[in-house]
Amino acid sequence: MTPVPERPSSRSARSGPGAQRRDEGWLVVIDPQNIFAAADSDWGSPFFADAFTNIRRLAGAFGENVLVTRWLPTADRSTAWGDYFAAWPFADRPASDPLFDLVPEARELSRHPTLDLPSFGKWGPEIEAIVGRGAHVVLTGVSTDCCVLSTALAAADAGAHATIAADACAGSTAENHAAALHVMGLYPPQLTISTTEMVLAGQ
Repeated sequence: MTPVPERPSSRSARSGPGAQRRDEGWLVVIDPQNIFAAADSDWGSPFFADAFTNIRRLAGAFGENVLVTRWLPTADRSTAWGDYFAAWPFADRPASDPLFDLVPEARELSRHPTLDLPSFGKWGPEIEAIVGRGAHVVLTGVSTDCCVLSTALAAADAGAHATIAADACAGSTAENHAAALHVMGLYPPQLTISTTEMVLAGQ
């Protein structure tokens, strides 16, 4: 696991749960939706419940600095997205379908409006308008091997300092989760692989 670099802050004077204060970074919760959480969904992660337990712990520490995203099936069907939805017809339905709703326990995580996007990666002008350029962020959510990975790589290119809380992410399978973490671990210092406990301890 890649060591977590020391951030330029007064963190060294603090320790213990909640040491990472709201003014030092943001928590991004990627796509905690029914389509990725439900056991009867083709894209449901069997690890979502465990990951969400840690997401909730992190959200409590970040307070108002929490953003939640949603993936919506609104991409242009005249592009390769048309082929994508042909391959996954169960997801080719109106954006208003309850399948794309946040899971109930995620609806109160953030005071900010949910960021709804049609892309795998959620990093872009919508997030940067809130967190700023070069921000320190902790990425969590589902799935590790798709939307979390895509978000992390875009964040790295944009110059963000992104920490991936591995145990607060849910993969499509254990193998795919591990593979995605391995790939993201190849991008230090922009990307750092960590855990919920380490983030809460300010490490």
